[in-house]
Amino acid sequence: MADPILRKRLLRILEEDLYFGDLTTEILARPVVVKAEVFPREECVLAGARESLELAEMFEVECEPLRGDGERVKADETVLELHGKEGSILVLERSLLNILSRMSGIATLTSRFAEEARLGNPDVKVAATRKTAPGLRWLDKRAVELGGGDTHRMALHDCVLIKDNHVRAFGDVSSCVQAAKGRASFVRKIEVEVSSPDGAAAAAEAGADIVMLDNMSREEVSAALDLLKERGLRDSVTLEASGNVSLEEVRELARLGVDVISIGLLTHSPRAIDFKLRLMP
Repeated sequence: MADPILRKRLLRILEEDLYFGDLTTEILARPVVVKAEVFPREECVLAGARESLELAEMFEVECEPLRGDGERVKADETVLELHGKEGSILVLERSLLNILSRMSGIATLTSRFAEEARLGNPDVKVAATRKTAPGLRWLDKRAVELGGGDTHRMALHDCVLIKDNHVRAFGDVSSCVQAAKGRASFVRKIEVEVSSPDGAAAAAEAGADIVMLDNMSREEVSAALDLLKERGLRDSVTLEASGNVSLEEVRELARLGVDVISIGLLTHSPRAIDFKLRLMP
């Protein structure tokens, strides 16, 4: 993302804390230049270093990344060093730590899911969904990518995704796919969400590029794969499994042979990594 756009997004985050200023810092901060170090309290995949650098520059604070985004770092390992006015560092502290905590939490969780899934199938992709925190989609999706996952759709315009309510509103799956093919640009893929093996076959026969097996059991996923192979349709579609996939079952789901496993948990319920900023003498 271009720096001006990233800065605009960061300003929205800062506004929550700084709309009326920082009363404590205005009273207590000294007019001196200080050094600070930033580190996680636990091992994690680091994400948010680039955003931290941009945020620091907005306050005329020098930020030196000691580790890069996407790297696995140890507990209490210094990942950033800050040099600047004491008041400026104290003002940006919470916003910087919030970004690192959430993004690193998402990247770490994504990495765990991806590693586990690839033990079942080394070619499978672990993807996010649009279940992101309001206003933070860019940061959430970038964290998924840094953790080794696929971002899936960034927004509604990325591809045609025909869900159950679209079918109810428009008609049968075949009619929906044909309408999409007639209206959407050739560069846009068409995905259809289904809830049964027969639905998967119908979507593939209608010409869908991607078939999402939504909230289907492992037995149903296996049956859908067998049916697609039986009808000579398996190689014509990308097969995505989705719906309440846990870390404990993602390996077995990958082993069945799907191409993508999408997991809302990566962004809608990640556990934040505890980061600390400490002023140095």
